[in-house]
Formats: sequence, C-alpha cells, structure tokens
Amino acid sequence: MMCDRASVRHFRAQYEPPLYWIITVVGGVGNLAVVWIYLNFQRRLKTMTDVYLLNLAVADLLFLVTLPLWAAEATHSWTFGSGLCKVNSAVYKVNLFSSMLLLTCISVDRYIVIVQTTKAQNSQAARRRCSRLVCVGVWLLALLLALPEFIFSTTTDKGGVQEQDGVHIAYCRMVFPSHVGNLTKILVLSLQVSMGFCLPFLIMAFCYSIIVAKLLKTRNFQKHKAMRVILAVVVAFVLSQLPYNGMLVMEATQATNMTILECDSIKRFDVVGQVLKSLAYMHACLNPFLYVFVGVRFRRDIMQMLRCCGCQCRTPTSKIPLSKTRSTQSSTRATVMSDSETSQALSL
Repeated sequence: MMCDRASVRHFRAQYEPPLYWIITVVGGVGNLAVVWIYLNFQRRLKTMTDVYLLNLAVADLLFLVTLPLWAAEATHSWTFGSGLCKVNSAVYKVNLFSSMLLLTCISVDRYIVIVQTTKAQNSQAARRRCSRLVCVGVWLLALLLALPEFIFSTTTDKGGVQEQDGVHIAYCRMVFPSHVGNLTKILVLSLQVSMGFCLPFLIMAFCYSIIVAKLLKTRNFQKHKAMRVILAVVVAFVLSQLPYNGMLVMEATQATNMTILECDSIKRFDVVGQVLKSLAYMHACLNPFLYVFVGVRFRRDIMQMLRCCGCQCRTPTSKIPLSKTRSTQSSTRATVMSDSETSQALSL
C-alpha cells in the first residue's frame, strides 16, 4: 500500500537537524573534556571503571560524529553515496552497542567494588588488566552486532518519494532481500532490542539493586548522595532507551503481521518513532554528566583544565591549606563516596 509521507518528511526536516546539532555540540564538548582529563591525568586510569568511562566517552564521540550526516539527510536527503551510508550506519550501531555494553560493565564493576569489597581490594591489578581485555571484547562484539547494518544499508528511494519538481529523494536505509526481508528485519530489530537494551537493563537493575541494599545498611550520611547518583543513572537510562526500544518492538510486530494499515496511523507511528529515537540519542549527552561530572574528583580536574586553558594552570591543591587537605582526606576515607578503591565507582 502506497502512503504519501510528505508530512512526516517535513516534520523530520524541521525537527531532527537542530536537535541533532545540539546533541552533537553538547555531547562533543562533554565527552572531549572526559577524554582530555583521562589523557592528561595519568592517575585517572587506575580502576576498571576509569577504563570503561574512557572507552564510553570515545564510543559516544564516534556516535556523535554520525549525527550531522543524519541531520543533513533529514534536510536535503542522502547525498553522500552508498559507501558512506554503509560506514555511517555501521559506526552508529557499533557505538550504540558498545555504549550499552560499557554501561553494563560499569554497573558490574560498581557491584564488585561496593558489594564485594574485600575481593575487589585484593585483585586491583588483575582487575585493571582484565578491564582492558573486556573493552577489547566489547568493541569486537559491537562490530559483530553491527554487521547487518554494513551488509544491508544502502541508498534507496523506496516508495517513489519525490519533490514537486520530480526529483527523487535518496535515503540511507537498510534494504533486505525480498525473499527474506521481513524475517531478516525482525531478527535485526530483535538483536538490537535484546543486546542494546534488555540485557544491559537486566544486569544494571540487578547490580544497582544490590548496591542500594548495601548502601542502606551503611551508617553514613553520604550514602544518600550515592543513592541519588545511582537513581539518576538508572532513570536516565530507562527514560531515554525504554520508549525507543518499545517502538522497535512495535516495528518488528508491524513487519510480522502488518498491524497498522491506515496511512494516517502509519504517519503518526513514523513521527513518534523519530521523536523517541532522538530521545534515545540524547543519552550520549547525559553520559559525561551522569557518570563523570557528578564526581568530586572530576569537578576538581575540570576546574584545573579551565585554569590551564586560561594560562593559569596550577595544581588542584595549591590553594588548599595542608591541614584542611589532611582533614578532608581523613574524613573521606570513612565514607562511601571517597576516592578509595572501595567507593571510587560511585565518587569517580
């Protein structure tokens, strides 16, 4: 059934480009700051969480690189050729999967550090070496999961999309073989939902629920701050990813038995899908603030970075009296939000 989706294309041309550019700029600045800090403060890469956060920032940056091309497609159609279409789609999926898997690794590491404290302290060096191998495994798995995008993505004008002057508009989409089209699409969407949301969410929910139970037993006022950080992480993940993945499930259902047949309903479905997709993309902006900038040490390093940019680079403790520094160190050693290995997964 042919359905004129001109209104959907017009909405996308007005909605996506400015939002994608905002996500690119804000997320780019935040994640570049994270990478800069890790590269200039060698003491940073001391825990598994540090290694995961650095890789997460790189993954988000690579993902953000693809957004300007999608914004250009929404405005003018895809004019970059089939080869770049495959690369851009594959890079997008690689970093989607790697980001979700790295967030999962962070939650597991926090679980080990906070819940299994003794085991974590006795195997710090081994865990740091393991974190690098885990990151390699995450990137390789993400590459494998992104293969369908590289294989099936191409430029298409499917549907006879035309402007008023009769010029065809090309889009970068996944085009499946006609004899296995729906089945392949369902498998690809199921893979994205399961590996890009369901599995990470289940692991994160388990780890953070145990962490919260552990913190509730801790007699320390700082535990409430730690729990707010955990709550923000989980809520941001669910609110940004759950709606879009629910839409992907509906899309897979639509490919199976064509539950939506009316043209107006199809257009509403497309518009809602675009809005929820952009909401999911905003997670690349939130990661630096949720996983990094909430930490005391990172805020201190950010201030030092700003001083360095202003040609006033000083050591972070140059203006802090020695007695105050010692007092602060002694007090934070006893808290769950200190810089020790036990609590570093929360304080960052």
